Amino acid sequence: MTKIDWSDVRPRIAALAGLTGAAEVFGATSHGWHLAESLTRDELAELEGQLGVELPVEYRSFLLEVSRGGAGPAYGLFPVHRLDERWTWEGGGAALNDREALVRPFAHIRAFNPADELPPRPERGREEDAWWELRSETLFDPAHSTGLLYLCHLGCALYEALVVSGPSRGQMWADDTADEEGFRPLQNPDGSRMTFADWYRTWLCRSERAAGA
Repeated sequence: MTKIDWSDVRPRIAALAGLTGAAEVFGATSHGWHLAESLTRDELAELEGQLGVELPVEYRSFLLEVSRGGAGPAYGLFPVHRLDERWTWEGGGAALNDREALVRPFAHIRAFNPADELPPRPERGREEDAWWELRSETLFDPAHSTGLLYLCHLGCALYEALVVSGPSRGQMWADDTADEEGFRPLQNPDGSRMTFADWYRTWLCRSERAAGA
């Protein structure tokens, strides 16, 4: 197993925080370039024990060596913490993380859009009301997101998540359900699927460019 080297991340975040252009980076006013403390190995073991699943290696090493949450893509990484003896993620949209659902596989390997299952929208009357109810049930069915660990939000109920169970385990996916665009894997410039490390480092490099580093 290739060891992930995260030793440069905290110094780079600290350097970013001191740049005059740092406040112009999207989402920076939310996370404030702050990285919470990392998890201990005992804390990570307790977290994974409660989830019933081992987290993908890049994210779990980030939790151990860098931070449990804070500065990161969009409005920042949802931090994980212990609340009343139970581990949970917090932040706008973190409530989507159903611990019991994470162990169930995310079955998809290609982009899919639940909105494609909807019949044409009626023009008026009770049929239209029923269609809107069906739309909500179809688009926001929790079954679509089993095995997804939501890590950040981009505003307007748009999210990015890490697949922790299923054939796409370790990949980062976008949940654009709120825009009726469905779910899609995030990609590197060469077309390969983004892992957690790809995703975080891509954001870090873009932030440095945007801030004038």
